[in-house]
Amino acid sequence: MMRSAPLAVLATGLAAGLAGCAGGAADQPAATSNGFRPDYRGVETRLLSGDLVSFRVAMSGARGLPDVEAYAACAAAQYALIRGYGFARHVRTNVDEEGGVWRADAVYTISPALPRGIATIDAEVVVAACSEQGIPTV
Repeated sequence: MMRSAPLAVLATGLAAGLAGCAGGAADQPAATSNGFRPDYRGVETRLLSGDLVSFRVAMSGARGLPDVEAYAACAAAQYALIRGYGFARHVRTNVDEEGGVWRADAVYTISPALPRGIATIDAEVVVAACSEQGIPTV
């Protein structure tokens, strides 16, 4: 089942994903009271051109699309900071789930200034939230 996430879903997905995660990234978190036990399986980063970057993430234990989108957004935010930029803008995310393993291929632009558009990320704020919620970054 391949889906492309609309921009509104990304914003709510990041918020829902960040709000629902608990525990540390190094040792996968124990199940929360609602049974959420994510297993983050890694991030593959590809520079497509200049400021356009693809993030391929995989995880199991996701409750749905928002969890895997949040994982990709966390990777994008950290990557922006690593490259010396403060912001990212979501371009598109394709998500696939098979056998309980969720995979996303998310594309973002990174920039030093707040980009135009509604699906923008303040990298420092998002990385801090990801860290607090135990979602690993790049």
